[in-house]
Amino acid sequence: MGGLYWRPAPCSEQSSPRQSAQKEQALMSTSSSSNRPPPKAKPAVSTAPIAENRRARFDYFIEERHECGIVLEGWEVKAIRAGQVQLTDGYVLIKDGELFLIGCRINPLRTASTHVSPLADRTRKLLMKKADIRRLVGKVEQRGFTLVPLNLHYKGSYVKAEIGLAKGKAEHDKRDTEKKRDWEREKGQLMRHATKSRA
Repeated sequence: MGGLYWRPAPCSEQSSPRQSAQKEQALMSTSSSSNRPPPKAKPAVSTAPIAENRRARFDYFIEERHECGIVLEGWEVKAIRAGQVQLTDGYVLIKDGELFLIGCRINPLRTASTHVSPLADRTRKLLMKKADIRRLVGKVEQRGFTLVPLNLHYKGSYVKAEIGLAKGKAEHDKRDTEKKRDWEREKGQLMRHATKSRA
């Protein structure tokens, strides 16, 4: 008589219940991710000037331009975002090796908190590296330069000030600047008129 022996059954192609559940879960996660809307793009940060000191270009020759930080209070930031700022009468003062912006007017909003006492014309500290300040101070004291604010602008989410190392213009230089500005304005009007005529 032949001996009895046990032959293992062939492996089945069917998956176990646990493997089937894992496959279904993977398929569901894939389909849900494919149906998910793409992430929204971040809004572009504006780099346009918030306020400009146009008079500075009329009264001064701008030799150098420098970007500074500016120390602001919360209500001032909100007012600047709403466009309530004027830089025309501003100037930069050097005191104890630091820079201060004088005459920049920021009008508080009506919704400003009653817990603060907003001063529209208060003195605001400008922030620069010490080495850069020392170099500017040397030029102002020894070479007859002055510092004037040129504009306020955004850099990322921060408000920055651009100041110019400048020399005052003589009266004939101012007249030349005014003539050039008038000619640029007139030239623009002529170009617009010519464009309309062609149309």
